[in-house]
Amino acid sequence: MKVLIIGDRARYEQYMPDTTFARGAEKVYVDRGAGPEEILAAGRDAECIMADAMSRVPRAVIEGMPRLRLIHSEGVGYNGIDIEAARERGIPVCNNKGCNDAAVAEQAVLLMLGILRTVVTGDAAVRAGEQIVMKERRMVEGITELGECRVGLIGFGDIGRATAHLLHAFGCEVVYNTRHRADPEVEDTYHARWVPREELLSTCDIVSLHAPATAETTGMMGDEAFALMKKTAVLINTARGELVDNGALVRALETGRIAAAGLDTVAPEPVTAENPLLTAPEAVKAKILFSPHLGGITTATFYRCHGAMWRAAEVLEGGGVPANIVNR
Repeated sequence: MKVLIIGDRARYEQYMPDTTFARGAEKVYVDRGAGPEEILAAGRDAECIMADAMSRVPRAVIEGMPRLRLIHSEGVGYNGIDIEAARERGIPVCNNKGCNDAAVAEQAVLLMLGILRTVVTGDAAVRAGEQIVMKERRMVEGITELGECRVGLIGFGDIGRATAHLLHAFGCEVVYNTRHRADPEVEDTYHARWVPREELLSTCDIVSLHAPATAETTGMMGDEAFALMKKTAVLINTARGELVDNGALVRALETGRIAAAGLDTVAPEPVTAENPLLTAPEAVKAKILFSPHLGGITTATFYRCHGAMWRAAEVLEGGGVPANIVNR
C-alpha cells in the first residue's frame, strides 16, 4: 500500500509501530501546510492519506487521487478534511476517537488548578523575591480548592467523561450538558448528572468545554453565554478554539463578567500575536492562562494514535472495515 503522510516526517517515523505492514508500506511525505497541487504531485497514486489533525485535505485532493481508499486523521479532529467529498466517493474518513481522552482531561484539570492557585503570578512573585507579599495577598483574597467547585462540562464524550472521572477524585460536584443525555449507568459511573445548558452556565464555578467544533457549536461561548455565568466563574477550553468568541471573552474578562479563563486551544490556529486575546489590555491578559494546545500530544497518545492509523490501513488492505469512521 502506498501511504501519503501530511505532517512532520520525524514525528511519524518516531511513533510508527514496529509491524511488518507499517514497515513495508510505501510512504511519501508532505508538510502540513502543503496545498493541493503539492499534495497531488507527491502522492496522486496513494491509496491512503494520514493527515496531521490541523492539515487540510480538500475536495481537490480527494477528487484528484483515483486510488484513494482511506483518509485517517492523526488526532481526534478532522475539521480540515472534506468529509462530504470523501463520502461521495465512498472513501471512509477515520479519526482517533478516544486516543487522547486521559491526556486532555489531565490538561483541563491542570488549567483549573493553575487558575485557582495562581501558579503563573505565584512563580513570578517568588522569582522577584516577593514570596511573602504574594502569600499574604492570597490569604486575604482567598484561595478556592478545586473540590469546592461545581464544575459544568459542555460535551460529555470520551474526554468529558475522563475529565469527570478525575474531578470526582477531587470531590467536585460535576454536571454536564449535551444534546442527548447519557444513560443513567454512564452518569453513575462518572458521577455526573445532566442539567440544562442555562442552569450549567449560571450555577457552575468552572465551565469546561468538551464539544466538537460544528456549525452549531462555533461561537457558542459568546456574549449571551458569558452573561449567564457567575462573576466568579472560570472558563476552561481544551476542546476547539472555535467554540469561543474571542471578542466576547475579552469583553467578559474586561468587565468582570467572569473571573478568568484557561485556554489550551485558541482560534484561529496557529495563534498569532494579532489575536484579540493577545492584544487585549494587560488587566485582561492577566486573567488568562494559556497552554500551547498540548493537552493531547503526550508520548502515550502518539503511540496509540499512530498504532490505530496503521491498524486501520492494514484492516482495509485485508478487506475489512476500519474503526472510527466519521463520514458514514
